[in-house]
Amino acid sequence: MRVGLVGAGGVAQRHARVLTGFEDVELLGVTDVAPEAARALAGTYGGQVFADVAELLAAGPDAVYVCVPPFAHGPAEEAVVAAGVPMFVEKPVAVDLETAERIAALVERAGLRTGVGHHWRYLHVVEEARRLLADRPVRMVNGAWLDKVPPVAWWARRDRSGGPVVEQAAHVLDLVRLLVGEVTEVTAYGDGTPPPVDGADIDSVTAATLRFASGAVGTLAAACVLTWKHRAGLEILADGLALSLAEDGLTVRDADGERHLPADPDAARVAVDRAFVDAVRGVGDDVRVPYAEALRTQRLALAVAESARTGRPVALPTGPAARLTAAVADTDAGVAVDA
Repeated sequence: MRVGLVGAGGVAQRHARVLTGFEDVELLGVTDVAPEAARALAGTYGGQVFADVAELLAAGPDAVYVCVPPFAHGPAEEAVVAAGVPMFVEKPVAVDLETAERIAALVERAGLRTGVGHHWRYLHVVEEARRLLADRPVRMVNGAWLDKVPPVAWWARRDRSGGPVVEQAAHVLDLVRLLVGEVTEVTAYGDGTPPPVDGADIDSVTAATLRFASGAVGTLAAACVLTWKHRAGLEILADGLALSLAEDGLTVRDADGERHLPADPDAARVAVDRAFVDAVRGVGDDVRVPYAEALRTQRLALAVAESARTGRPVALPTGPAARLTAAVADTDAGVAVDA
């Protein structure tokens, strides 16, 4: 299976390392707006350097990985879908909802095989958490991503990254949806103060409350004011059960006491690529986050970001054709209007 890469940054390098470790995968080549980055990746992992996406697609890849910053999503996906080539997209799938909705519609019309890089879903402890929650309704969930500003120039710009909730905490929100269910309304607040980085205009901290279709309630905290990654994960409370889930493990507390199950995030990063490769080759069917599923997480992340920006609740319809709406609250109830 010959794979092409769009993008040659850190995430693309990780995928290149994993993919070239598979005996049934060949790295066809890479294209990037920074040719020197593409040359460096190809020099390490093999393959050609292509001038642009069109030239890469003309070489006939069996699949394409789109690993670009949030603001750069859109044109590459449109070209790949038009060529009918299976596509893996790194999260977040866009910096805005309009782009993600447009690509999702194109993917659906084309009936294209897709995958998105929410690799936390491949942690074996996530499956254990699902098993433990199968017969217990969740009452509350508290999610957090408390971290630093990553060392890339675009990250601290709202119009380039979407901010910490969209670019980082999307992993947490994706598991919140998987383990607790769909969110129907969010209310969020940002501090209005950017981190001390040149050109920054994102909120340093964001706090949100979540209301679920099931009746459960939850919170999300996101921060980029530290110089280290402090915590990323979620805590779930059900009747007689408390779960603390992070990328490195699951802690369970119930009537039998407390126990900890370690996890391997590197194995999950390999598993997400293995599942996509197997699906494209027709020897497996374990893609846990196709593009349409990632779109639901994107809607939720952007709803939190929109509420923090406007100071108003935002409602999320949960039907298959759901689109983001803003809930304008009066003294009695929120009235949903098109955003």
